Amino acid sequence: MIIAVDGPAASGKGTIARALARHYELPHLDTGLLYRAVGLSVLEAGGDPASPEQALEAARHLSSAFDDPGLKSEAAGKAASLVSVHPEVRAALLDRQRHFAGRPGGAVLDGRDIGTVIAPHADAKLFVTASAEVRAARRHGELVRMGLDVSPDAVMHDIRSRDERDSSRSAAPLRMAEDAVLLDTSDLSIDAAIDAALTLIQTHGRNAAND
Repeated sequence: MIIAVDGPAASGKGTIARALARHYELPHLDTGLLYRAVGLSVLEAGGDPASPEQALEAARHLSSAFDDPGLKSEAAGKAASLVSVHPEVRAALLDRQRHFAGRPGGAVLDGRDIGTVIAPHADAKLFVTASAEVRAARRHGELVRMGLDVSPDAVMHDIRSRDERDSSRSAAPLRMAEDAVLLDTSDLSIDAAIDAALTLIQTHGRNAAND
């Protein structure tokens, strides 16, 4: 069974995807880490993530290790949003993601174009979202817990900027697949959101999984 979980930044899609992977005992891939790794690689080389050439070079020589704490930084997140608009970069990472989705027994992938581009044949597709205000508050809280001093207004600006870049890019823009099910987590706790996701998959999945 292949489960595609898409949505904007800080919507809760990663937390939900990891929980689904545990529940169904499936491998999980946070595809955003691929773009964060590319963006961070460009930054560490002193380059510009907005440069298609530099981003593509980083994507072609991307390491398979994604345990670098720097990938969770706000800088890596911003760089990821910049490199992801380059069609060449997306093409370079496409096969890696599709190979993961094609694992025997299935997989859970989360990102922004899983249900539309990476695994349009997925058995279950969720589009996880939340209001910009809620997502900004979540991200701000996460950054504060990491010990970072950042203002709520700056985080809100970053969330809105990412939404605009992700939705307006020419290559695989963020959008809800026609056969995906919407899950708004604005007013849900983590546990409630996970329960809702499980219910939606069991109800709407093409091959509804058993507990």
